[in-house]
Amino acid sequence: MDRSRVASFAAGLLIANAAPHLATAVTGRRHLTPLAGRNSGPVVNGVWSALNVAAGVGLLVWSAGGKGSRWDADLVAFGIGHVAFAAWMAASEAVAPMNH
Repeated sequence: MDRSRVASFAAGLLIANAAPHLATAVTGRRHLTPLAGRNSGPVVNGVWSALNVAAGVGLLVWSAGGKGSRWDADLVAFGIGHVAFAAWMAASEAVAPMNH
């Protein structure tokens, strides 16, 4: 598999993970993060969201590696990363709720 596809997939995972943490930060709630555990407050969630976005964008920039400004199969890999994260979160919260 092409390295840029793997990087785009990972970027999709990271950027999809940023959204719930950003929402948590904006609404002032608590949500599990690896930085401070189950009771991570809004500031920690904001930081975790920003780290995920930065890493995701960094991977996208790296995967583009001079290919120009058009998406190719990397866009599909990015989308699959998004969907994979959403499916994993839905299944894991249904089986073992961590954020309730």
